[in-house]
Amino acid sequence: QVQLVESGGGLVQVGGSLRLSCAASGRTFNYYTMGWFRQAPGKGREFVAAIRDGSTRYADSVKGRFTISRDNAKNTVYLQMNSLKPEDTAVYYCAASRNIIVVVETDDYDYWGQGTQVTVSS
Repeated sequence: QVQLVESGGGLVQVGGSLRLSCAASGRTFNYYTMGWFRQAPGKGREFVAAIRDGSTRYADSVKGRFTISRDNAKNTVYLQMNSLKPEDTAVYYCAASRNIIVVVETDDYDYWGQGTQVTVSS
């Protein structure tokens, strides 16, 4: 069982930056593929970024602006978000997958955090 707690969300102006953090419980954090997803009002949950070992994947909409990283010693995964746009406004969720490759589908993830709100104002 893994428990995930996100933090770092908030209100930011267009072009600004935020760094989200996700702290995980458990002693096997480094075995999990970790991902970030987001859900805007009235829309489905969509993939943002994922990381496993040295491999990362990003949604096309965030490539070049967002960076996912992890610190296995701290059981934490991060999402650095730069050049934020109004369309980045959403609740951002951290997720953990037992899959041994970097996966991007919500169904591939086994544990989810409660989410943190990110609002980008124009």
